[in-house]
Amino acid sequence: MKYGIVMFPSKKLQDLANSYRKRYDPHYALIPPHLTLKAAFELSDGEIEEYSEKLKQIAKNHQPVRLTISKVSSFQPVNNTIYFKVEPTLELQELHKNLAETLPHSETEYAFVPHITIGQKLSSDEHSDVYGQLRMLGINHEEVLDRFHLLYQLDNDSWTVYETYHLGKE
Repeated sequence: MKYGIVMFPSKKLQDLANSYRKRYDPHYALIPPHLTLKAAFELSDGEIEEYSEKLKQIAKNHQPVRLTISKVSSFQPVNNTIYFKVEPTLELQELHKNLAETLPHSETEYAFVPHITIGQKLSSDEHSDVYGQLRMLGINHEEVLDRFHLLYQLDNDSWTVYETYHLGKE
């Protein structure tokens, strides 16, 4: 089964992200706005319990994370994804690093760039037009995230929570 690890922002930030995602993100209906800590990976049914125990330990060893967003950015020319740029705080980077070092299936295609996607799989012309408009947005958002989630993918390609892990707690 396919799993991933994410942090969900507040409803306020999810609503803002969704106001763009419903127009510019074909994955809008498959998963709520999120910050990916570990991209999709495969685990067998027999591996999930051990994996979950490791995640509980990681969560206990990390404190809540400050999420700060101050602009819209893009991964172009690598791909035409537009996102809210999350400031890479030390706490967030340490959590990501600990997940990568402790858990199997840690090979990643890209460096960790914390973000919340608001548009993807856009044509080059559409990307240029949309990004040109959105990067002018004056976004200034800050909040604290105190949990991360292990998700799994359903048969219809949507994602749902398998388990939630509270940072800094047993």
